[in-house]
Amino acid sequence: MEWAPMNIRAPTRLAVGRVRFYGQHHGEVNCSAFSPDGRTLLTASDDGCVYVWGTKSGRLLWRLAGHRGPVKSCCFSPDGRLIASSSSDHSIRLWDVARSKCLHVLKGHQRSVETVSFSPDSKQLASGGWDKRAIVWEVQSGRRVHLLVGHCDSIQSSDFSPTSDSLATGSWDSTVHIWDLRVSTPVVSYHSLEGHTGNISCLCYSASGLLASGSWDKTICVWKPTTNNLPLQLKGHTIWVNSLAFSPDELKLASAGYSRTVKIWDCLTGKCLETLKGMLDVAHACIFTPDGKLLVSGAAVTR
Repeated sequence: MEWAPMNIRAPTRLAVGRVRFYGQHHGEVNCSAFSPDGRTLLTASDDGCVYVWGTKSGRLLWRLAGHRGPVKSCCFSPDGRLIASSSSDHSIRLWDVARSKCLHVLKGHQRSVETVSFSPDSKQLASGGWDKRAIVWEVQSGRRVHLLVGHCDSIQSSDFSPTSDSLATGSWDSTVHIWDLRVSTPVVSYHSLEGHTGNISCLCYSASGLLASGSWDKTICVWKPTTNNLPLQLKGHTIWVNSLAFSPDELKLASAGYSRTVKIWDCLTGKCLETLKGMLDVAHACIFTPDGKLLVSGAAVTR
């Protein structure tokens, strides 16, 4: 697959604003994720709940309770209708956004579930965790579709390709696996991308199929998974990389370190264009708005 950026102009300068989300969590915040339209923010807490906030007002809209352990990961489906959350209680929960109701409790992992991600068509969900396994689920029925075994350590991150025919998983074994989901047999093949020297903490596909991975080694790798090529390795973070997002035109990549800064990179040259400072706390998420004009970054604090 060749890289063909869309004709959408990304901003040359980015402003920093602040909205505070205080007073509701009763445990450490492990993850935050924005809705596709950027109007809603999820936060996942050690208190076993998922919190749904209005991003402009900072007001709590819903509190989703049901997990029996710390919630480790959460995300919206691309169509904005569902929320997925995973927990150290070994389960994944699927929630209906409109009714704030739990639709399915997915069980199949043997240890803490550290990552969940939806396919672009919102029909499948991937999960991975401390049992070194990834599972692909059918969202409508809650049925397990694929069990993916091959990593040598905990799986901490995952993302579907734009065509949903493959899944990327990042592990503490310092590798990224690309799983071919087109096969119907129980055993799914994979190939490994090797270039990091630390735990893989986050993954992000672009619309054309580029894959970015962030690591505890403080670097970001940008891959062409179909060829195993590593066009770019981005260096500049002083602490491990926590979140990644491509701009809609794929000319820029945003990265949040496990710190109070977000960096903006040129995807053609690998140059760091800007370092945005002023976060209230550790940046748990960063995304571009669909038109590419704004970058939204989120940190959640419990004070």
